[in-house]
Amino acid sequence: MLNRLTDTLNFQTQALVLRSERQRLLASNIANADTPGYQAKDMDFARALREATGQSTAPDALAVTQSGHMAPLAGARGETGRLGALAAQTNLDSNTVDMDRERASFADNSVKYEATLRFINAGVRNALDAMKPYTAG
Repeated sequence: MLNRLTDTLNFQTQALVLRSERQRLLASNIANADTPGYQAKDMDFARALREATGQSTAPDALAVTQSGHMAPLAGARGETGRLGALAAQTNLDSNTVDMDRERASFADNSVKYEATLRFINAGVRNALDAMKPYTAG
């Protein structure tokens, strides 16, 4: 039971760290919405979580399996699944921040960050309850 709890908490901790990093990227995009030439950034959260938890051996969903298949879009992905956000429209100043998308992504990520925190708290609370001695009363 202890190993399962530890594994679950480690996974959720990694998810929380990555959610925090994504929030930082999105906040940076919002802060630079009026900066000429700024290129919006985001991360492929699922890919980053697979890499952080050692599950990067899963096949890429966009892998070319037949010679006639189109290759995945080449993105500026880094080691942690970071990539440049796709621009919804071309701006004259070459800024790729789409405020509607950024606000929606920021709110969505905030909700998921909070859900992860609640999941961790519930897991710890359940483990502590299970460790309490049974008292008939």
